[in-house]
Amino acid sequence: MVGGSLSADWLLSAYRRGIFPWPCVDGDIEILAWFSPDPRAVLELDELHVPRRLQRRLRRGEFQVTFDQAFDEVIHACAAPRRKDGGTWITGGMIEAFCRMHDLGWAHSVEVWHDARMVGGLYGIAIGGFFGAESMFHRQRDASKAAVVFLVQHLRRRGFQLLDVQQDTEHLSRMGARLIRRDEFLRRLQQCLQLPVSF
Repeated sequence: MVGGSLSADWLLSAYRRGIFPWPCVDGDIEILAWFSPDPRAVLELDELHVPRRLQRRLRRGEFQVTFDQAFDEVIHACAAPRRKDGGTWITGGMIEAFCRMHDLGWAHSVEVWHDARMVGGLYGIAIGGFFGAESMFHRQRDASKAAVVFLVQHLRRRGFQLLDVQQDTEHLSRMGARLIRRDEFLRRLQQCLQLPVSF
């Protein structure tokens, strides 16, 4: 689907239906597109795999974590171009929309620090017991993986039931992400939306 808007009402309505925005950008051409993949990638909160090297780094306390302390910096870091052509799907409109969602209490960030410097993080949308992870970044090895670990630990403590990672990337697959059918995802999503938990 294409079109629509990035208003808070539109975004909430889309996420509650298992749909997320992913603008298609080609040079100066930008099309607001919406996706609901089948199958859908999720990271089960009780199936997280933490690589041994990262386990050692976490035990040594090399990384520190905060939540919702630097949302603007996290989303801008996620939007920094990574492809050779310098492109990014996190457009200015997306940044503005998700910062507004953060101000409204729907969008949240995980910040990973080392020696008082932010070295990684991620952001996403929380509704009921559902968290939709949108993007992550790292400036130091293992920092984005650490962000995932800290997020999963936090979601477990808060009573969340579903962590949507949208696509089964190699990075997330090694941490335990798996694909489920869209109808199963949508069924679980509707159950999670009713849970009286908050980020």
